[in-house]
Amino acid sequence: MYGRSTDANLRRKFAAPDEGILIHISNFRPVKRVEDVIEIFSMVRKKTKAKLLMVGDGPERPKAEWVANTHGIADDVLFLGKQNNMNELLSISDVLLLPSELESFGLVALEAMACEVPVIATRVGGIPEVVRDGTDGFLYELGAVALMAEGCLRILGDPHLRASMGESARDRAHREFCSSKIVQQYEALYVATVQQASKRR
Repeated sequence: MYGRSTDANLRRKFAAPDEGILIHISNFRPVKRVEDVIEIFSMVRKKTKAKLLMVGDGPERPKAEWVANTHGIADDVLFLGKQNNMNELLSISDVLLLPSELESFGLVALEAMACEVPVIATRVGGIPEVVRDGTDGFLYELGAVALMAEGCLRILGDPHLRASMGESARDRAHREFCSSKIVQQYEALYVATVQQASKRR
């Protein structure tokens, strides 16, 4: 599992010292709602200085680029394509944006949490099982872009809140979702399944 690393030079590469960094990571497919990501950031950008890192690639990228241009924020939205240094990119970020309409588990959210990054996400699929609303970030209904923007601004504008959410997220990720814990859960499930099958014979 990822852990937070510090690289001031990498952060300076993408943003000025007084700018926040939001990040979105996905395969840019329709269910990821990358257009919502840009809409949310546009609202945030009207209220504070920030950059948005768009990591990944897929069929919705041209639309996302077009929306960024339409809102006049293309210079602040950085499309990075597929990257191998996810740990480093997450570690320089202040908020993860995940407004998906479907997430089976929310692995990206978990990886962000392990790097002490608060999560702004939709209350869909497995995300609520990973992200605790108000503790590790904020969860919203699908399409609530204005509320998500407010959540981002709240985190960006309050360093103490951002730090406390980041610490809570990191602790939860490493405590509840570490590999040894997951293996134990799978073993328990396997044993229970075998016992149930034996009773039926």
